[in-house]
Amino acid sequence: MDVKEAINLARDYVKDVFAEEHITALGLEEIEFDESNNTWRVTVGFTRPWDRPKTAFEFAAATPSQRTYKLLTISNDTSKVLSVKNRERSDASPPISFFPKPLTI
Repeated sequence: MDVKEAINLARDYVKDVFAEEHITALGLEEIEFDESNNTWRVTVGFTRPWDRPKTAFEFAAATPSQRTYKLLTISNDTSKVLSVKNRERSDASPPISFFPKPLTI
């Protein structure tokens, strides 16, 4: 399989497995071919309804880490998904504050 086939397979699989959770904003984050195992490692990200802010305060405090990332391993030989694992953001920045800090005199 080529890279586009691996991406489409991963997206379709995640859409199907997480269908009852009504995910949105599904997108490719990373893809890598592992020659030693003959597998594709595809990371996708998406948002679940409970990840989205519901109030103005929650919106102001929202951070990019309120997105779910999944790492799928796909066999290049059989085109089967072998695993789906949580992928934590390694570059997640601290929450941004929209409120000024108190001045110290």
